[in-house]
Amino acid sequence: MLFNSPAPRNPIDNETVVSHPHVRIDGPLKVSGQARYAYEYNDEIPNAAYGFILGAGIATGSIRSIDTNAAESAPGVLLVLTYKNAPKQGDDGSPQLQGADIKHYDQAIAFVVAETFEQARAAARLIKIEYTKSKGAFDLNAVKDTGSMTRAAADTHMGDFQKAFSTAAASVDVTYTTPNQSHSMMEPHASIAKWDGDKLTVYMAHQIIHSAQANIADTFGIPQDNVRVVSAYIGGGFGSKLVVYADPILAAMAARQLGRPVKVALTRPQIYNHTTHRAATIQRLRLGAGPDGRLTAVGHQVWCGNQPGHGPENAAAQTKLLYPGDNRWIETRLSELDLPIGAAMRAPGEAAGLLALECAMDELAEKLNIDPVELRIRNDIQYDPEVGPSRPFSTRKLVQCMQTGAERFGWSKRNPKPGQVRNGEWLVGIGVAAAIRNNPVRPSGARATIDRNGILTIETQQTDIGTGSYTILAMIGAEMLGLPVDSVRVKLGDSDFPEAAGSGGSFGANSSSTGVYYTCSALRDEIVRRSGLNTTDVSFSDGSVISQGRSIRLADIAGDAGISAEEKAEFGDLQKKFAQAAFGAHFAEVGVDIATGEIRVRRMLSVCAAGRIINPMTARSQCLGGMTMGIGAALMEECIVDKRYGYFVNHDLAEYQVPVHADIPDLDVVFLDEVDDQSSPIRAKGIGELGICGVGAAVANAVYNACGVRVRDYPLTMDKIIAGLPPIG
Repeated sequence: MLFNSPAPRNPIDNETVVSHPHVRIDGPLKVSGQARYAYEYNDEIPNAAYGFILGAGIATGSIRSIDTNAAESAPGVLLVLTYKNAPKQGDDGSPQLQGADIKHYDQAIAFVVAETFEQARAAARLIKIEYTKSKGAFDLNAVKDTGSMTRAAADTHMGDFQKAFSTAAASVDVTYTTPNQSHSMMEPHASIAKWDGDKLTVYMAHQIIHSAQANIADTFGIPQDNVRVVSAYIGGGFGSKLVVYADPILAAMAARQLGRPVKVALTRPQIYNHTTHRAATIQRLRLGAGPDGRLTAVGHQVWCGNQPGHGPENAAAQTKLLYPGDNRWIETRLSELDLPIGAAMRAPGEAAGLLALECAMDELAEKLNIDPVELRIRNDIQYDPEVGPSRPFSTRKLVQCMQTGAERFGWSKRNPKPGQVRNGEWLVGIGVAAAIRNNPVRPSGARATIDRNGILTIETQQTDIGTGSYTILAMIGAEMLGLPVDSVRVKLGDSDFPEAAGSGGSFGANSSSTGVYYTCSALRDEIVRRSGLNTTDVSFSDGSVISQGRSIRLADIAGDAGISAEEKAEFGDLQKKFAQAAFGAHFAEVGVDIATGEIRVRRMLSVCAAGRIINPMTARSQCLGGMTMGIGAALMEECIVDKRYGYFVNHDLAEYQVPVHADIPDLDVVFLDEVDDQSSPIRAKGIGELGICGVGAAVANAVYNACGVRVRDYPLTMDKIIAGLPPIG
């Protein structure tokens, strides 16, 4: 079904189930340990051998020699794979062990398979390798001037930026830097591979099933229908599990040679350098405004780096949509670096870009002597500032988010002069930042079946990375068929099911819910047809279909054979006609220790406008998680590059700092009433990414308000704060 015109009223608008909080239907399985993750299919795969990946010890160069004799003779070892004996694979997939060249540190260079994990790990340490090293580029600042334009982040040059900026009543010209960051999800990347003749089944942790299926098929040069991918439960992804890494490919390669299933999981230290990360950025912000605060010049230049053939951290994406300004100079330049590959991490682009843009807006507010909330309100715009009124926003409630948040947070009590509020040894300040995240949608299908017991079963490839997909899809099905949620069964994450959007980019919930909506609409039509009821006056309630006073149980209509329907949602050109995005406002209160520069977030509030909120309970959890990650990005998260050797030094959770319970204070989330009929029949928008967008900037702005120290190099660690603190007195 094609969604290509504003959504009319439909059964979702009844909101008998949808828009009410509902506990996760998969929660009991998870807390009891019965939800099986990729590494845990022991019943289906009882005789799996264990694999261990050996990563490269250099960042650039090649393998001069590799000696596997000792490893092959070690106890329990079944197979050792290197580039010398690995089969040829397709370049379009994710080929492994295809040559001696090393492109980044911890690249897979050998795979040891043994009867136990410990035997495989011990044998891997016996492999002797000699390298020929080559000089690599590991410092973004050193190579930024070699960067080039990229299609993934097109330039914007509008008006006469230089003149507007130089003649502005007030302006700021500041440079912010954001570091490399790691997803650091709970579940490591893991895979189990099993061959049955020429059919391959891979249990793995991946966010988009059909993408993984196609990649694996391309790698091995086999039909896609010969590959089954199962990823029913995923212990966090944040974008890292959008990519196929070495684990499923090597497991499948070894399983084929051994004629036996093989399982492998990356160790925690391997995750940081072997998998992807959010790439570092250098961002120059030049903002100019008139005396009234209205922006007249908007400049945002971004420099980032990546491996050849990979894209940029599009940190200027939000700047193209968030604020007006007739004169604009927005550029992204991508340089080649030999660090591990940079790719999508929660809110790719906006999360890093808003760390800079929203602090620069605060600096401009100070120059203008205008309240930071008021400055953002004055710069509201109801259409795409780079296109004009011909492309209005479908909905945009940024002003309402700001006003609601300011009132609830007590913004009026803020002292605009930094360093004036003290509570014992703590300097206290509050800050604000705007949030925006675009609202992408993707095709998504499902299959729905009603059985003789009146149970609705929904099957779709959609994944649940901890976001609540199981629950919201059950709620959509329940709303459409007039059932309680406990009469709906949801099966996810299997390539045998209809292709779905998958999880990522905030497109998962809205897109997959639309697929289930259209599928259940088709199922409703078939139920009505079989019932013989009047199709023009029909409703579904209490497990029955009702028309003109007649009521027939769905179970009776389904009979022994049941009734099934399958549909796929496609999306037309409404996103070209309307700018579609979710908006929010973040407010933070922090304390800064007057002696040590230690920063403590004391409380936070996020106000969000993201279309219809399908399940307020899981949506709130998404925002709380985003706020937590935003606090981490502001205060502690940083993959530290050893610029001599080209790798991330702090490659474990002991040294890569993420927020823990003691770091996270009282967090509150408010959703504004909103529906967006240009977005989907559900009238929802994505929210998973919105929760992190701008959070770090709100914290940084609060730190400045607390102590008067403006740090433009994230994260805001104590050493950067303490030098600028006032004398103790």
